[in-house]
Amino acid sequence: MKIIHNSSHYNNRTKHRRLSPLVLVQELACVFAIVLCGLLTSCSSKPTNVTKADQLPDIYPDYIGVTIPASIAPLDFNAADADVDCVDVVARGSKGGELHVNGEWAEWDIDEWHELTEQNIGAEITFTVCTKKNGQWTQYKDFTVSVSNYRLDDYGLTYRRIAPGYEVGGDIGIYQRDIHTFTEEPILTETAVPGRCMNCHTPNQTDPKQFTMQIRGEGGGTLIQKDGRQTWLDTKTDATKAAGSYASWHPSGDYCAYATNAVHQSFFVGRGQRIEVYHSFSDVVMLDTRSNELILSPLLQTDDLEIFPAFSADGTTLYYSTSKPCNVPAEYLKVKCSLCSIPFDAKTGTFGESVDTLLNGPADDMSYTLARPSYDGRWLMYCRSSRSNFPVCQPDADLWLMNLKTRQTRPIAEANSNDVESYHNWSSDSHWFVFSSKREDGMYTKLYLACIDDNGRVSKPFLLPQRNPRQFYAQLMDAYNVPDFTKTRVVFDAQEAHRQVFSEGRVKVTVR
Repeated sequence: MKIIHNSSHYNNRTKHRRLSPLVLVQELACVFAIVLCGLLTSCSSKPTNVTKADQLPDIYPDYIGVTIPASIAPLDFNAADADVDCVDVVARGSKGGELHVNGEWAEWDIDEWHELTEQNIGAEITFTVCTKKNGQWTQYKDFTVSVSNYRLDDYGLTYRRIAPGYEVGGDIGIYQRDIHTFTEEPILTETAVPGRCMNCHTPNQTDPKQFTMQIRGEGGGTLIQKDGRQTWLDTKTDATKAAGSYASWHPSGDYCAYATNAVHQSFFVGRGQRIEVYHSFSDVVMLDTRSNELILSPLLQTDDLEIFPAFSADGTTLYYSTSKPCNVPAEYLKVKCSLCSIPFDAKTGTFGESVDTLLNGPADDMSYTLARPSYDGRWLMYCRSSRSNFPVCQPDADLWLMNLKTRQTRPIAEANSNDVESYHNWSSDSHWFVFSSKREDGMYTKLYLACIDDNGRVSKPFLLPQRNPRQFYAQLMDAYNVPDFTKTRVVFDAQEAHRQVFSEGRVKVTVR
């Protein structure tokens, strides 16, 4: 066995004695053990000679003062100062229980963390943080995290991961994440369907037993999955302008609404904003998933752009956004969306004969998009921005909340930031919501969760927990896109999807 050493110090030392390979291995093992022991000691020593600081700790992510559900994945965090050598954290529940961690970052055991949060439902967990830097320990003011009375027993989240660039294609994938642990697994990625762009992965009110998504481009199609059976449809007809996307299920599962549109992007030169994304046309159609027939309404297929359909909790109302056609991209500043609704009768499969305008975009000089009614029928969450029918690219896009009983609206100041908030969805019990935000760097959308109580009060949102979060998010080159909750783990046959996508067979829809 030939061993090559790159250390000149080691080579100089061995010139004067011939060591057998076994002795060399033993000496190397000894050196490694000493180095490892030193590393462990430097990050496992108890705080001594502590200096107390009259300030809260600077941690990443900022979990100070957030509200979490019991049994969420552990709130691991790093010292924001990358030069800190070691952190020592004690977590004490006001109803009992205590955890202690010591290391390069605060890393909690999953089972112990779950036990602590379950024990303190409706109470608080207090964190005492000490950091060691340049041999000196500092203890900061304690901070608290509230454990909500509202549970979050949904399995997890689904989302698309996509590079925040401007290419067509790339390493795109739809994933699911167990929010009670750190387990992430792919549902469908481009490795399974090379060269295809997938989007609009939508369950029926968080139930993945009924699931739809769209493959764009050559060989594209619309997936309808019910109870594990995949049906791939060609939803473009002579009466419609494009295939379906931006979907919303009727709660019965018998219908699914889609927007049929074309999306484009243009680029700014010499200013802070990089890109403007817009739709050149859009209509809303309804698919009867039992007969594979499209149901059309002249009120949803006008010269205006109808986009982002969303069913009410009881399925009697379809919300959507609409805007006047503009000469985009030249007139991009004129794109102002109104928020509208139209009745729908599931028994007859027909739309109402009039449209109700809830929020008038041109009159308010604003744009209202991405209506998301809560599943308990109480709230309507939507995006408000100064323009555009694609809010994820608008730095001033914020989340707003409408009381569906009174129609009173307000900005969700507790969750909004100075950058983009968009792509929001509700948990199955409507007491939690997830949204994407570019608040960290203006480029990468990350996922945040927040609680909403019976009175519409919203808690401080928290970043989706990760193991060693600073390392995870620093190394992640993807943005999170179109997140949604899922009651149970999504079961999906990616091999069957590959077979279907690359076959010529598509079920052709007809127009009723």
